[in-house]
Amino acid sequence: MKIRKGDKVIVVSGKDRGKDGKVIRTFPAKNMVVVEGVNIKKKHQRPTKDNQKGQVVEQTSPVHVSNVMLKDPKTNKPTRVGYSVEKGKKVRIAKKSGTTLAF
Repeated sequence: MKIRKGDKVIVVSGKDRGKDGKVIRTFPAKNMVVVEGVNIKKKHQRPTKDNQKGQVVEQTSPVHVSNVMLKDPKTNKPTRVGYSVEKGKKVRIAKKSGTTLAF
């Protein structure tokens, strides 16, 4: 999976298309990522002994990796991720601008 925690991504398909945010968590086994402010669901909580009030809580749900693309640091547009070797180290690069990305 080429997208990592902390990357800035843009949603390219689905109900939240066009929104962007930071990757909070990744699930490589399921090819899913959680992006802040994207795919928000409402969960109804029942009153319990600890939480006396019942309430509706908003949660961010995972999105499939194929529905997000990395945000190019130079142009702020969606880009694919590539790899190259610089000084004996493998680094990620943005395909559109060729900018080196943080690993």
